[in-house]
Amino acid sequence: MAMTLVVPVLAAAQDPAATAEVPVSAPSGVAPAASPTTVPPPPITVRANAYRINAGDELEIYVWGEERLQRKVKVLPDGTIAFPLVGKIVAQGYMPSEVETLITAGLRDQYRGQVPQVTVSVVQPAGLQFSVMGRVRSPGTFTPGRYINVLEALSMAGGPSEFANLDNVVIIRKAGEDLRTVRVRLAPLFKMGADANDIARANILRIETGDTVIVP
Repeated sequence: MAMTLVVPVLAAAQDPAATAEVPVSAPSGVAPAASPTTVPPPPITVRANAYRINAGDELEIYVWGEERLQRKVKVLPDGTIAFPLVGKIVAQGYMPSEVETLITAGLRDQYRGQVPQVTVSVVQPAGLQFSVMGRVRSPGTFTPGRYINVLEALSMAGGPSEFANLDNVVIIRKAGEDLRTVRVRLAPLFKMGADANDIARANILRIETGDTVIVP
């Protein structure tokens, strides 16, 4: 059943230094190969523009001085990757630096001394996709390669068209097997002389993978 979610105001979401509360898992180790690492994700504060890995992303993993442990892997639909000597690791929802920590922990038993430096990079961030429909100049599906907010999403779609109703922008978001509706009021940001109070009254939300933004 769809439901309408009233979203709290994010006054500083346009500030690159602003932070947003998003759930992430704090890496605590790597499970054996037969069982992926699954750590319940406690909420912590991270920068709103920090990229978190999605299913479908391609990662490049490099263990310094170990040519046999240098490879590209794709994050599977279940959010996991497989890596030699470590086994299966849950990567979805983690930042690359957190996956580095997981792999380092999994390699610890393979070395008498310190584990060589592990580097994880997202080379094809194909997993984060969203769509923009309705009264925008260039509707379509987009893969930004980083987290963006709803204003940036409209910008990628060419901006609102002349008769767009920016007081009733709708984001359709997947929540498990259900869909929920998030309504966003952006009109104050597009009027002449918009100030900090206007920003405070607008809901500037971060786009999540699979979102559909509808501008009526």
